[in-house]
Amino acid sequence: MSERPSVQEANELPVDELALRLLRFFARLDEEDPSIARRGIGNKGVWVTEREDRTLALSASRRAVEAWDWLVHHGLVAPRQDATSPFSEPGYITPRGHAVLADEQGLATMRAEERLDVDLHPLLEHRIRRQFLLGEYELAAFAAMREVEIRVRQLGQFPDDLVGGPLMRAAFSAREDVPGPLTDTAQVGSEQQATSDLFAGAIGVFKNPSSHRQVSFDAATTASEIVFLADLLLRMLDGVERRLEGS
Repeated sequence: MSERPSVQEANELPVDELALRLLRFFARLDEEDPSIARRGIGNKGVWVTEREDRTLALSASRRAVEAWDWLVHHGLVAPRQDATSPFSEPGYITPRGHAVLADEQGLATMRAEERLDVDLHPLLEHRIRRQFLLGEYELAAFAAMREVEIRVRQLGQFPDDLVGGPLMRAAFSAREDVPGPLTDTAQVGSEQQATSDLFAGAIGVFKNPSSHRQVSFDAATTASEIVFLADLLLRMLDGVERRLEGS
């Protein structure tokens, strides 16, 4: 759909969805068209028709300005080189903007990227974020979980040939007679077992399959959740390390 949003849509759509609708509309215009500007799209006259209430048209023009600012803020639209203001002067759709338009899940992808714009664990911060932003979602998810496996092996001083679920079970064994080296024996047995299940399940579901065959985590939202799970597990392991150092 490349038509300009209706007055009703401009008033009712969330600002990010309205912004994407306007971006599709801009994509079919010549870049010299004055509509591709904050001033142009925010002109109340653009939204007024004989059948529309002028108050609703004014509200639509204001929402359109908000949507334009959202596009500029997210790097989907930029001012031309000779523009004096990124907001009032005519602009153009950036390569990022065209990429979002070409992606059927463009808005979902942007939201997932923004979700990762937080302080990730130092082991994930640079490389994993970079892979994710490059669209390498499967690699980012796999590499994040691999960092968890490596960290467990280091803390538990396990050999390299012990991997995956068996490694997690050995590290967090809830056996009373032979607890795992990373097991918190101050916890009750059910909590120890739950921790073992959490680590083994996470590695078994999100890391092991990618180790053995092609697995698709193409959905940016799913991949971001896996990265966040790895982030949580690594922070739990930081706590394990502090406990071991204090014992």
